[in-house]
Amino acid sequence: MRVRVLGQYIHGSLAVLAAVELAMLSGAVLLAALLRWRVPVHVIESAMGPLWPRMLLFSVVMIVCLFAFGLYSSRQRAPAFGIAVRLAAAVGAGTAVTAIGVYMLDVGMGRGMMVLSAVMALLGLFASRYVFTHVVDDEAFKRRVLVYGCGQRATSIANLRRRSDRRGFVVIGYVQPDGEDCVVPAGQLITSDGHIQEVCERHNIDEVVVAMDDRRRAFPLLELLECRLAGTDVIELLTFLERETGRVRIDALNPSWMIFGEGFRRDPLRLFSSRSLDLLASLLILVVSLPAMAITALAIKLEDGWHAPVFYRQARVGLGGHAFDVLKFRSMRTDAEREGVAQWAQTKDPRITRVGAIIRKIRVDELPQILNVVRGQMSFVGPRPERPQFVAQLAQNIPYYAQRHCVKPGITGWAQLCYPYGSSEQDALEKLQYDLYYIKNNTLLFDLAILVQTAEVVFMGRGAR
Repeated sequence: MRVRVLGQYIHGSLAVLAAVELAMLSGAVLLAALLRWRVPVHVIESAMGPLWPRMLLFSVVMIVCLFAFGLYSSRQRAPAFGIAVRLAAAVGAGTAVTAIGVYMLDVGMGRGMMVLSAVMALLGLFASRYVFTHVVDDEAFKRRVLVYGCGQRATSIANLRRRSDRRGFVVIGYVQPDGEDCVVPAGQLITSDGHIQEVCERHNIDEVVVAMDDRRRAFPLLELLECRLAGTDVIELLTFLERETGRVRIDALNPSWMIFGEGFRRDPLRLFSSRSLDLLASLLILVVSLPAMAITALAIKLEDGWHAPVFYRQARVGLGGHAFDVLKFRSMRTDAEREGVAQWAQTKDPRITRVGAIIRKIRVDELPQILNVVRGQMSFVGPRPERPQFVAQLAQNIPYYAQRHCVKPGITGWAQLCYPYGSSEQDALEKLQYDLYYIKNNTLLFDLAILVQTAEVVFMGRGAR
């Protein structure tokens, strides 16, 4: 089972964990107050006011920080030590943000109480994660799925290999439509004899996924309607894959799904909210990052000489397929493409300078793109802009590639969070599926969620090359 939050589908067990930890974090503030003052709650509140504003501020900030460090991601594969480091980092960041919030909102929360709250929170989070890992039965949160179809389209479900993609459901079996060639293993077939609802009742099915190769032939309209009216969900294959994998599968995509389905909207209010977020975030990040930008510029000069350029401009394809010059700190040698041929970045690319390797790892090389955002050429969140040479090649070989240019490119994005740095045509195909998911589910709250999760990429150095 997955719950939709901020444009993303979060696994049911993780949603329960978040709710439990939200309550636990609120209790940490209450416990810290009792330990700090050693008097009843009503006495504490008579002296410093109600505790609930402090509890609410602390718990919400901590949940956002945990979310930012990837601790509610179904794709999180860090070992126990990695989870512990992330928990400590999230609590540290949350404590700092809470301190700023306490000062700005003037709610009054002394240093002793705040430190005790952070300690209680960290201990509680360690305990909740231990219990979640060793006690919670993931199967209790999985939807029991029956697939109507056993041909090539049905293999899109059978071939899902990543644990995170299969975390929300378990396939009970496949039903073979009349006249459809069977590709899935025969041992997974379930005989329906035209009574799909009886199969659902017999196997306690929660959801039927329609994955027929050809719907024009013997589509079981009345049987599926019977399932729907009996309380069993019925869902189309592509929508199911979108929900479970967080991307739009190109191999199962058809234009009518994009035309008639939900999403893929760009109304004036959404355009206004996107531009407002871009300008506000640009101003904030520019002020905060000026020291880092100055140090980076100095480091580049010291390594390559005072006459070496600090920035470089490169043509990229933006909104509507129009080209613009993206601005970055130079991280490669000045002769990186001396023959004038565009090249994909490589792992341990020999063209990258020593300073360049560092600023790429911590993503500082991307900061000058703030000026592209201010000019309106880019957004903070969107598909990664590619070079015209690559776009021309990819648009010929990959279906629907040109559709990613219906929104502005971004400094960060859903594809950058979910997939490693792309350096091949196959990588471009994989990232396009995440880009289409973002374009379909594009909302202000989804943008904010991506910006928060980008903190994990920056602080943990994931995906840099």
